[in-house]
Amino acid sequence: MNIGILLKEGPYNHQASDTAYKFAEAALARGHKVDAVFLYNDGVTNVTRLMDPPQDDRNIAERWSRLSKEHGVEVLACIAASKRRGISDEILIEGGEITGLGTLTDIAIRNDRLITFGD
Repeated sequence: MNIGILLKEGPYNHQASDTAYKFAEAALARGHKVDAVFLYNDGVTNVTRLMDPPQDDRNIAERWSRLSKEHGVEVLACIAASKRRGISDEILIEGGEITGLGTLTDIAIRNDRLITFGD
């Protein structure tokens, strides 16, 4: 099954980021294809290189970067949401990209399922 993920919450303040990441890992382990993760609203803050969690905490941005590099998953941040939060290409994680909201429609069309995480 081809899966797209929509993540609408930021890291560390809501469980949506962790749940979305764990879902993607589980889907890949079961042989499904995770095509793309589209970050919307506060979800765009998942892909900044500016976060620097303590050593004993998980690095959510690094998780998304690794997922992109190791499994070819597109990690896409909405341009309007990014601009509202001061996020630009210069501070994105490796594997992250800023794109338009129309890309979310494309993800929904080309995949069997679009799973949403967050309010």
